[in-house]
Amino acid sequence: MSQCRERAISKRTVDALSVEHRDAIFWDRDLSGFGVRVYPSGRKVYVVQSRGPRGSRRVTLGRHGKITADQARKRAAGIIDRIKTGQELIPVEPKQDTGPTVAGLADRFMRAHVAVNCKPATAVRYDGLLRNCILPVLGSMPIASVERRHVTDLHYALRDRPSSANRSVDILKKMYSLAEVWGLHPQGRNPCRSVRKYKERKPQRFLSAKEYQRLGRVLDETEAEGTAWPPAIAAIRLLILTGCRRNEILSLRWDDVDRIAGELRLRDAKTGGRMVPLTPTAAAVLDAIPRMPDNPWVIAGKRPGKHLRNVNEIWYRLRVRADLKDVRLHDLRHSWASRALALGESLPMIGRQLGHTQVQTTVRYAHLAQDTEKVSAARVADSIEADIMVPDAEAA
Repeated sequence: MSQCRERAISKRTVDALSVEHRDAIFWDRDLSGFGVRVYPSGRKVYVVQSRGPRGSRRVTLGRHGKITADQARKRAAGIIDRIKTGQELIPVEPKQDTGPTVAGLADRFMRAHVAVNCKPATAVRYDGLLRNCILPVLGSMPIASVERRHVTDLHYALRDRPSSANRSVDILKKMYSLAEVWGLHPQGRNPCRSVRKYKERKPQRFLSAKEYQRLGRVLDETEAEGTAWPPAIAAIRLLILTGCRRNEILSLRWDDVDRIAGELRLRDAKTGGRMVPLTPTAAAVLDAIPRMPDNPWVIAGKRPGKHLRNVNEIWYRLRVRADLKDVRLHDLRHSWASRALALGESLPMIGRQLGHTQVQTTVRYAHLAQDTEKVSAARVADSIEADIMVPDAEAA
């Protein structure tokens, strides 16, 4: 065993400690004699060592994760005083098992819930938030020890990333709800309740008629030049014409195209299976796509039998060429909704077409509907004004 240099012992520093071949003790620079022993296995144990009338004594305080660094420091201060004054040491009673940790709950959450009920992209997103935001702070804590203040502290620490902060609380809230169902946590004790979310600025960019024209021209030119994978160009055209999500188009099979009913069957859509009307223009795009042998996918990838996984690279090139540098691929979906509203379509119809399961998702377009109503009202008022504002001479 080796003795290592002093450092301030806290949860963060202890979490970061590791050794490779032999265990080592890292001593605290503020409280002399207080330290943590780290083993190659990853096990970490708080210890205290001091000298008094009865000689040198070393005492184990508890395992990191079972007790916190602050709890260990308080115990160490009391034991050091007793050693230096020659008093009998009070045995440190092992803390009773307080149940699974947040890390253990997260593991079960990913295996028993996310893997079964969520799409792969959602699982990746949840795993990233757990590993990068939640577990480094709360992972070693028993789930019964987490209080609302711990959640609000985590949320506040992520304030410069409001979306990550809010999603982290959402994940924790769902984990604790399931912990209640699984009998791991008392009912009605979810520490994430009433945590006020940060406002998220969701960018909404809509293409104008001139921008649509530029984009269409660039798509035609790129296709004629042969400088892009043809199915990728077709995918972007379908995104423009249908308002579908990117993965809904990329995962479309030829069997999902119902020519007789005039529909696209989206079997694996984000909010469940749904039908999208197949317009004549979209049908023409499909007719121009060559079918690859032994490939069931409409948007075929370059690998045999696979569909295209990503169109971001070609989109970045197209939008620069069309002078649409601030337009995201998802903004094509927003633009579809914007054009539908401009043509007088209702919000419920747009919500059904876009596959929204919650009214709130479609309501964010309400301000566009109000703008359309204002334009319509102005046209009506102008028409009436032309009739009632008759010059005096004409009236005579």
